[in-house]
Amino acid sequence: MTSPTLSQLSEAQDFLTRHPQVEAVDIVLTDAHGIGRGKIIRRHELESLYTSGRGMPASLFAQDITGDDVDGALATQNDGGGDSRCWPIPGTLGLIPATGRGVVLVSMFTDHPQPADPRNVLMAQIARAEALGFTPMGAMELEFYLVDRERDAQGRVQPARYPLTGRQSHATNTMSVDELDEMSPFFDAVYAGGKALGLPMESLISEYAAGQYELTLRYRDLARAADDIILAKRLLRATARRFGMEACFMAKPFGQRSGSGMHLHLSLTQGGQNLFSSGDLMLHAIGGIRAHMAETMLVLAPFLNSWRRFASTVYSPASNTWGEEDRNVALRIPAGSAKTRHFEHRVAGVDANPYLVAAVTLGTALDGIEAATPPGPSGAADDRPLPANWAEAIRLFETSETMKRILGPDFHAGFSAIKRAEHDRLAVEVTDVEWSLYGFTV
Repeated sequence: MTSPTLSQLSEAQDFLTRHPQVEAVDIVLTDAHGIGRGKIIRRHELESLYTSGRGMPASLFAQDITGDDVDGALATQNDGGGDSRCWPIPGTLGLIPATGRGVVLVSMFTDHPQPADPRNVLMAQIARAEALGFTPMGAMELEFYLVDRERDAQGRVQPARYPLTGRQSHATNTMSVDELDEMSPFFDAVYAGGKALGLPMESLISEYAAGQYELTLRYRDLARAADDIILAKRLLRATARRFGMEACFMAKPFGQRSGSGMHLHLSLTQGGQNLFSSGDLMLHAIGGIRAHMAETMLVLAPFLNSWRRFASTVYSPASNTWGEEDRNVALRIPAGSAKTRHFEHRVAGVDANPYLVAAVTLGTALDGIEAATPPGPSGAADDRPLPANWAEAIRLFETSETMKRILGPDFHAGFSAIKRAEHDRLAVEVTDVEWSLYGFTV
């Protein structure tokens, strides 16, 4: 059989030759939430994955965050509950040293790309860009927390201890090089893992809160940039567990501390030349994104917790704005040479699915280019308001013809059903905070 992803058996054979000690490989299908679903296969099964694919149910794309089926999402599938074939994504097979296992990302196909697979959603928009003569390029930044496996005396989650010294700091320590040194045994292991996986990891900083860090990855083609985020999260999680800590990718894990974003840097090239280096193409792309940003917010902030990140908007813009070299706007054009000119979309949280973030950003940018949409005035004045909360974001997404067109009607209907079910489930939950405020007072 011919792999629809164009994966080659030689990639598997080369991996097995280079890693004779590896006995198992994680095969990872990314669901609508960005969560890895799949199997661990044995060494002798890897070649057959490349020659014949591997069966998995499409119902994995109709699950909520806990892995339970959502009836409304299941109704968008007409496969009778049978398996579809998953095929390896070229270039994603590698070794995670912390686990001793290999890992490879896969994508689902029937007789065509499975429309509920978020990577296929992105690939459809990349194909649209290529039909217009553009090659989308990008990179995403990861902000995340490292937290201790044990809670403090009050039962609260606390920052991870530094592996080098065993100390623990509750200070903000923004861009502290000494903090990175104390955490260096962990990050040395992460960078070693990145090398084994072929992940182009670059700068590392301590961020704007105790236990918060930011990792950047090198610019490259947009599909691989999104793959990089999926693999980097798996690497960070697996390595953190071996150091007695956990990597946390919630958008706002602590109410009084900085939230965690996933900034997307994007440009379009043609024949290796950056098309954003001059002219109005980039401004029209920004205009298209701004025209539909309100409808994309459910993708950029997909969970109830995502919206807590916007409560304190320091470096977390919750406005439909753009500007040059301004970190208070949503769409920022960084300073730099014409050769590297691009824009940075700063709204998405680190909890968002990178394939979907890339798909809606590229899709609305292409809309703007095709319609020559002006970007509007630059600066911090927001003349195109965004939804005020998660419920409004769900409603706008559900009724958006633009999102239905860009994401595809099947994915749009399934994602709408999942998010509506998640909202309704949480709407009836009574929290501990409500008990403490109202329980014996009102």
